[in-house]
Amino acid sequence: MTQVATQKAVNMNPLGQAIHDARERYVAANPLSRAADQAAEGPLPGGNTRTVLHFDPFPLTMASGEGAELVDLDGHRYVDFVGEYSAGLFGHSDPTIKAAVREALDFGVAMGAPTRFERELAALICERFPAVDQVRFCNTGTEANIMALQTARAVTGREKVLVFEGAYHGGVIRFPAGAASPLNIPYDFVIGIYNDVENAIELIDREANELAAIIVEPIMGAGGNIPGSLEFLETLSRKSKEVGALLIFDEVKTSRLGPGGLHEMLGIVPDVISIGKYIGGGLPMAAFGGSAEIMSHFNPKHKGSWNHAGTFNNNICSMAAGCAAMSQTYTARRAAEFFDSSEAFRTSLNEMFDERAVPMHCNGLGSIFAIHFSRKPVRRTAHISAGCQSLRPLLHMEMLLDGVLICSRGDMFISLPMTEEHLSKARLALERFADRYQPLILVVLG
Repeated sequence: MTQVATQKAVNMNPLGQAIHDARERYVAANPLSRAADQAAEGPLPGGNTRTVLHFDPFPLTMASGEGAELVDLDGHRYVDFVGEYSAGLFGHSDPTIKAAVREALDFGVAMGAPTRFERELAALICERFPAVDQVRFCNTGTEANIMALQTARAVTGREKVLVFEGAYHGGVIRFPAGAASPLNIPYDFVIGIYNDVENAIELIDREANELAAIIVEPIMGAGGNIPGSLEFLETLSRKSKEVGALLIFDEVKTSRLGPGGLHEMLGIVPDVISIGKYIGGGLPMAAFGGSAEIMSHFNPKHKGSWNHAGTFNNNICSMAAGCAAMSQTYTARRAAEFFDSSEAFRTSLNEMFDERAVPMHCNGLGSIFAIHFSRKPVRRTAHISAGCQSLRPLLHMEMLLDGVLICSRGDMFISLPMTEEHLSKARLALERFADRYQPLILVVLG
């Protein structure tokens, strides 16, 4: 360490020093990933083509993956709790999905025509999700949500869309810290407060005659894996019907929670849902669907139908992988069992934090959760403290150094191939972190 760096470290507060020390160990352990990141800076801005995967001092470059584990360029093995931000439900190199993709490749790739795969996958989706009578495929959750919103605007003849601060509905529909992203599509958005019933009622009544849609994540993902309360979501359902707006559930992530998605568990049937991520088994795949009445507008056999284009909407590999995933690997029974076991693990982590009297909490539901530095569940993004935000880089670094890959913002996703050994490794890593840093955490949070 240079003299300047040494002096800088001396001047740091205890948290800054801890993060600095952890990053120094990380840099020393990952020279090949560091070199790969530097090489990528030429053709890619910042060496990156997907912002969420960047973190300081540099992200890991992975060399291979199998089951629930990843190996980086420097040969370190990790239990993968990033889980492709919920898309990696099946882990890496799932044999059933690989076999389905091989079959599809033998069948043909870009056919320019309907195939049995899209028909079979559509039937599986309609059978599983109560809100879906009919479905249309597309490529990403972003695209599915745009199509859902366009559908609502076309059906209602209105323009305004109610969203909620902290929401992420895709790369061009996001509202971090209550502010619209400069890259957002130019819709007339009304921004509400998540899990605030009174605020929702006020905004819906105010915009009643102009509101086309309410789009909401039943668990706010990027905003901290915050579950929507039943009262809040039921209020949105009731009020949307009162004013003639369409209720859109963004279940791109949460559709993996239980056999029929989270809306089935909640007993709420929205007008339209968007799904995706995991269903393609790791391949690009998404969809939007709803009642037969709404989706009939896309029937090309009807005069005046709406044109829904997309070269890769029925991509054979994605469709085949989805069929295998939904019919063989992630059956309704397996989904129910997986939710119960994942929820038990999440609960056990919170019990462990409570036993140690450390202000940490696993926010979420089932296999989707995030670690917050808080003594109680977080109900909206405004409740995530500055102290919590400042502690996350330390947690992230220490978990990486302990062989557990988590998202830099604290998200963790359980995948199907994870064994009790994988879960125990994560639990022990979190125990060590809590034991080591409890005094520091208490000081930072005040």
